Amino acid sequence: MDVNETERPAPVRGTFFVHGDVQGVGFRWWTRARALELGLVGHARNTVDGRVEVVAQGPAGAVDRLHELLTEVPSTTRRPGRVTQVVAQRGGPRDGIDSFVER
Repeated sequence: MDVNETERPAPVRGTFFVHGDVQGVGFRWWTRARALELGLVGHARNTVDGRVEVVAQGPAGAVDRLHELLTEVPSTTRRPGRVTQVVAQRGGPRDGIDSFVER
């Protein structure tokens, strides 16, 4: 086993339910762009109740940074829409996810 493989931190999974004016304003596209910049995989999808569900997995620091970007007030990255609340859940990663997509 390569030494770098043993030092690589285990990936984590973050699920974020984003409340506010976040549908129909480019929010999922913006989230996907930030996640790809951070090297994360997962998805962003609209829910029937007006929230956006963001599932991101990868290094803990990158998942934490995406959470910061989702909650940042004011947004320094020109985040579209208006976020009023982000509810976060953490867990272990799931197999078979190899990109970040908008659903």
